[in-house]
Amino acid sequence: MAQLSPILKQATPVVVEQAEGNWILGTDGVRYLDFTSGIGVTSTGHCHPRVVAAARAQVGRVIHAQATTVMHKPLLALTEKLGSVLPEGLDSVFYANSGAEAVEASMRLARMATRRPNIVAFQGGFHGRTAGASSITTAGTRFRNSTVPLMGGVVIAPFPYAYRLGMAEDDAVAYALRELDFLFATVTSPAEIAGFIIEPVLGDGGYLPVPLDFLRGIESRAREHGIVLIIDEIQTGVGRTGTFWAHELSGVSPDILITAKGLASGFPISAIAASTELMAQGLPGSQGGTYGGNAVSAAAALETLNVVQDEKLVENAAVRGGQLHAGLKRLQERYPVIGDVRGRGLMQAMEFTDADGAPDSATAAGVQRAAVAERLLLLPCGPLGNVVRVVPALTVSEEEVDLGLAALERTLATVCGG
Repeated sequence: MAQLSPILKQATPVVVEQAEGNWILGTDGVRYLDFTSGIGVTSTGHCHPRVVAAARAQVGRVIHAQATTVMHKPLLALTEKLGSVLPEGLDSVFYANSGAEAVEASMRLARMATRRPNIVAFQGGFHGRTAGASSITTAGTRFRNSTVPLMGGVVIAPFPYAYRLGMAEDDAVAYALRELDFLFATVTSPAEIAGFIIEPVLGDGGYLPVPLDFLRGIESRAREHGIVLIIDEIQTGVGRTGTFWAHELSGVSPDILITAKGLASGFPISAIAASTELMAQGLPGSQGGTYGGNAVSAAAALETLNVVQDEKLVENAAVRGGQLHAGLKRLQERYPVIGDVRGRGLMQAMEFTDADGAPDSATAAGVQRAAVAERLLLLPCGPLGNVVRVVPALTVSEEEVDLGLAALERTLATVCGG
């Protein structure tokens, strides 16, 4: 009898029977408020009726039309729609299945275009579990251990994690940029760097928004040295942070943008976007894949973008994110074990620390597990396991945010007392 791999870890014991919006009905008959959204994937909520209808209709037409063999209409329509929300100048798109595949494709393109070997990533970033993606991932050793030899040509630069460093944000930014410049003198010259890659809000690394001045500092160095700037919006994109793309607030202009998770409301699809000029510098045939840009996934992604636009879900993420952040800050005042509350839009997190400021992974894990008994689903993250993230769908209502905060307060009372 076959079984799932024993090293595949599940954050909650819930087995889903049915799901709708921000709610999951378990096979135990219990209805759970889902503040995980499949790790930020179900952007329009579970089984949004318009997305379901689009996918069902497409299944009846064609399920698989391999894009390098025959083209299909949903991919062309999706590309046109995506072009209306992509940053200016990014007018060429390549589709894959997963974020990790898109990360690999972006690094390959940067290396081909520049004819340089090295990629600079930033401490705490998560970019995937494939060989190349895990080589630039430092959100935890479990993503890297025992996969040696890792991909060569990777340099990890410091990240301005102000809370951990015990610095003001401006000081942390100045420190991290100085260290980046020091890497240029000691590890890799800029002339050998093909690309910088960074998430505008670290995901598995602890839900850390990148200070805007740090993004600007990276961009200025990229422009000065002819380095390709890759912005990994796999988790942050499609409205998650209250703007369509999380990097927008900084005013930076990526050379390559990566999107995936929230793009198709749960159907597997990812993409990298670049200028036609940059994309054409890759080797012909270097992009492809059997399932990339699948017709059903493309139809679901197209309707997801329509729903996000029609229902003003980016605006909702900003408003409800503000409500959620304020509620978490109130809980922090009552429970000092919550050392930091941070996030943008509907990408919020609590970092748990003890009285001395040391990471408290036991309490974080206890809160995340105990929330299930309060019918609230949350996720852990952070290299040290002391961060709990709160990730509702973009459709979350004011009432649902209040319900989630009330359940979290009861959870904290159970785990921490009071």
